[in-house]
Amino acid sequence: MEISEKVYVLSKKIPKEELFGLISQIRRCSSSIPSNIAEGRGRGTRKDFIQFLHIAQGSLFELETQLILIEKLYKLDINNLLKDIVEERKMLSGMLSKLKIESICRPESKKQ
Repeated sequence: MEISEKVYVLSKKIPKEELFGLISQIRRCSSSIPSNIAEGRGRGTRKDFIQFLHIAQGSLFELETQLILIEKLYKLDINNLLKDIVEERKMLSGMLSKLKIESICRPESKKQ
């Protein structure tokens, strides 16, 4: 959520001509990260949770790429956001590893 909040603050510094381009993109993918984590958790199965964590991870990589482009085009400071992204990536990777190990050790029972 913090990354998304920071993205919204940063997006106000980007020229309005990007409203339907980069601004829209970074806002959508930044809000997609916590949304996919929450949706995956709410699905109730480890397999679904893992799938949605992977989607969140993809959004994180997408956001990082777009922020680097914004830095190059508009000379905005994104260093703190990039640090947050690295930390979030570590957390997601850790969660995925733990869930995958648990899947091997304790497979979910099949629903009938």
